[in-house]
Amino acid sequence: MTQIPHAEQLGKARTAADFAAIRALLDTDLNNAIARKQELQQAEDRAIFGEGDLAAARAALDDCNDAIALVERTIAAADKRRIAAARSEARVDIEALGAEIRTKAASLGERWKSVHELIEQLRQELFAADALSRAVTAANGLFDADGAVDLKVDLTTIRRTAMAGPRATTPSRLSRPAIQADRLLLSFLSPGGVLDRRPAIGAPVDGINSKFIPAGERG
Repeated sequence: MTQIPHAEQLGKARTAADFAAIRALLDTDLNNAIARKQELQQAEDRAIFGEGDLAAARAALDDCNDAIALVERTIAAADKRRIAAARSEARVDIEALGAEIRTKAASLGERWKSVHELIEQLRQELFAADALSRAVTAANGLFDADGAVDLKVDLTTIRRTAMAGPRATTPSRLSRPAIQADRLLLSFLSPGGVLDRRPAIGAPVDGINSKFIPAGERG
């Protein structure tokens, strides 16, 4: 009985990579057996014309054909095992990814909760800052009326000085909604932004660039 080629390795194989490695060995065996078959066929042809033992040549050719058939069956079986192993490994990878995504989803929920809390805190701070700003503005009006301009407070300078701290670097990859939200948040910090009473230097004013006023229009 012809022994199954690479039986020991086949018995130990578990992963798709294991079966792929064995498949490569079996391909080599098959190519060698096919080459051997061609040699035996030539020997059979010579034996027919009296050059050699015809019965022995035909027996050797039959054995070679059996060996080829066995290698081909083994290749087919190894391929089935390799495909099954690959599918199993893919399921394991998907399950691992699912577990990872569930963890990230939980972390995402905590992040959104933190964003909500910070936004609510920001709203409260804005409300308080607005109330103080209105109070200072009203006082400035009184100082103007009484001619005590030296007592006036420059609200813009206060705000710009307070907003002059370091800023986080924007990530290179950011979704469109996140980019829009980041720009909105930065507008609270930037000169000429939503909280600034004066436009940024160089910003257009009523359609005219503040850096340049035609000579004919200068007072």
